[in-house]
Amino acid sequence: MNESMDSDNSHDMPMATFGHNHFSTHAPGQDHSSGGMMQMTFYFGYKNVELLFPGLLINSVGGMVGSCIVVFLFAIIYEGLKIGREHLLRKSQVNVRYNSMPVPGPNGTILMETHKTVRQQVFSIPHVIQTGLHVIQVVLSYFLMLVFMTYNGYLCIAVALGAGAGYFIFSWKKAVVVDITEHCH
Repeated sequence: MNESMDSDNSHDMPMATFGHNHFSTHAPGQDHSSGGMMQMTFYFGYKNVELLFPGLLINSVGGMVGSCIVVFLFAIIYEGLKIGREHLLRKSQVNVRYNSMPVPGPNGTILMETHKTVRQQVFSIPHVIQTGLHVIQVVLSYFLMLVFMTYNGYLCIAVALGAGAGYFIFSWKKAVVVDITEHCH
């Protein structure tokens, strides 16, 4: 029986310790800045949580609450930017043209379908503003994604609640349209 103890015990080791270059052995709340891998499972903790930048380290309940509030507000701002950009786009549309074309309908009938064509000038002030807001929106969306990728449950909940609150606040008078170009949060 003790022979197995003296021989190679690698089969008895937990999976997380196999191949130190591929898996982290850090438990939630341990220091992640010592060269180890980042947390790869969801956890609820407030000690040694790195947030976006190396110097931004959460080590207290107050720090976590403050960080969650800031993340919550950023998610609201992200939703506001999405709706605000749509509103600005509608206000700045020029050269609106409607085209009607026949399409086959039921039972061999012909229906007229109308398409709205909108053109904008490339070097117009509204387009430059839209471009700047788009850049801000993309950067903010990536920051929110990276916050979520900390796998800290409190921060993930703050992102989700902020996105929901932002949608509730800003989208109540938006037409129901599916945006296939929407960025990830």
